[in-house]
Order: sequence, then structure tokens, then C-alpha cells
Amino acid sequence: MSSTTPTPQASLTERRKAETRMEIARAAAGLFVRHGLRATRAEDIAQAAGIAPRTFYRYFATKEEAVAPLYAAGAQRWVEAVRAAPAAVSVAQALEEGVRHTLTPGVGVSASSWEWVRTLLRLAAANPSLRRVWAEVCQDSERMLGEVLAQRVTRAGTATGSAATAGDDNVASAFQQRLTERESRLADPQPGLAEPEPSLAEPEPSLAEPEPSLAEPERRLADFEPRFASPEPRIASPEPRFADAESRFAAAVASAAVRTALEGWAEGDGPAEGPGSPADLALRNLAALRDFPFGP
Repeated sequence: MSSTTPTPQASLTERRKAETRMEIARAAAGLFVRHGLRATRAEDIAQAAGIAPRTFYRYFATKEEAVAPLYAAGAQRWVEAVRAAPAAVSVAQALEEGVRHTLTPGVGVSASSWEWVRTLLRLAAANPSLRRVWAEVCQDSERMLGEVLAQRVTRAGTATGSAATAGDDNVASAFQQRLTERESRLADPQPGLAEPEPSLAEPEPSLAEPEPSLAEPERRLADFEPRFASPEPRIASPEPRFADAESRFAAAVASAAVRTALEGWAEGDGPAEGPGSPADLALRNLAALRDFPFGP
């Protein structure tokens, strides 16, 4: 489609595709947990999901990729929770609340599903193909989180730059007024000069082309407009580049804090809730980063 805005029909189609992908992912996860990764074939996953093998391969290239939607669902939930945090909340607080929303049993993932999560993470640690799928999901989540953090920095910077924008607008207004007055003088010359005598109809070159300051106000206005009439570039550069780099780094640090908490929990036999749980371990890691300059 040429439009970037999906039609209702396309949106419905995408939702159905997403639902099918998740159904296949649940079927694959169930077989992996019960029978192990090696003993499970793509055909087994297709049968468990109630689809034909060729349909399975329209959605996933390998059996390992089939669980990617489950890996991604939790990561997406965390990012969206951070995005939804009020602007007045600090980044560190938004990250912590996002962890509570995502990793607390019964809130983000049902309590009964956490043992599945543990098994899938253990399988990812033991199998290179599945580990690659997990790593790609983590990388995508980190990128999305970086975008969310960059948006928070931009919103915070908007208020800071508003005073400077107003000042530049005043300068631009004054400059525009001066140019308008100058153009008015040129448009209504003195009567004694409006009708030159025949002897003056062909003036000397020095008189035929008045100085640029009077002859070409439009060009001079165009020359000055980038400096005075469009203050946005002055505010946006170069700070957004630095803010974006900082946001990406902050997202990498926060994502690693949560990812290592999950992986560490999966390696042991800790509970799904309470001390030693994924949420507890992730919050401890984030607490150690409270002095990190996440941003506003």
C-alpha cells in the first residue's frame, strides 16, 4: 500500500496475523517445555497449532523462531509501560514501575506461565539457534526503549527551549518589520524621482543599479530567514544528536539490567514472586543504577 496509514481492513488483517503468530508461539513453547527443543519438529508445532506445515513456514523460517513472539511480548509490555509513565516521573522511576508491571506474576505474565518462561530461557542458554532468537528480541527491545527515552528527553527539552524560541521570534518579527518598511519606501518613491526626464532615462551604470540593500529586499530576506525566521534548527542542533546517543546508551544499560536478572533467575530455582524473583532481581539491578544519568 502507498499510504503509511493502514486501512481498517489492513489493520484487521495484521491483527489476525499477529494472533496466528502468537497461537503458533504458544504451541511451540508447550512442545519445547514438554518434549524439549531437539525432539520437537516444525510439523509437530503446526499440528499442535491446528495449521498446515506450509502455513507454519509462511510465518516462521525455523522452529526456534516460533517462540519469538512470546519472548517479544514481555519486552514490548515493559517498553510500553515506560512510554505510558507520566512526564513528571523520572526515567529511573518509569523503568522500575515498568518492571513491576511486566515481571510481577498475575500482572504481566500469569503465575502459572513463569515456569514456562524459565524453561524457555534455559533452552535459549543451551541452544545457539534459540539463543540467537532471544538475543534479537532483546536487541529490538533495546532499540524501542531507546526511542522512548529519546522522546522523553525531547519533551523535557521543549519546555527549556520555549523561552529561547520566543526570543528568536521577537528578533524575527523586528527584522521583518524593518524589511517591510524598506519595501514600502521603495514602492512609493518621491514624486520628483518617479518620472525621470528623458536625459535621465538611461542613467549611468552607477545609478541604474542601486545598492543591494535597497534593490533586492526579497533576496536579503531570503538570506536572513534561515537565521531569524526559523529558530527551530538552532534549538534542535546539535543537542538532539547527543541526547539520542545518550538515550541509546541508557536503554542499553537498563535493558541489560533486566535481561541479566531474567537470565540469572532462570539458571536457578528462585521463586516467581517475592525475594529472588525476576522482578526483585531486576529492581535490584536498576536500584544500583539510580545514579546513572538516564535523563529527565
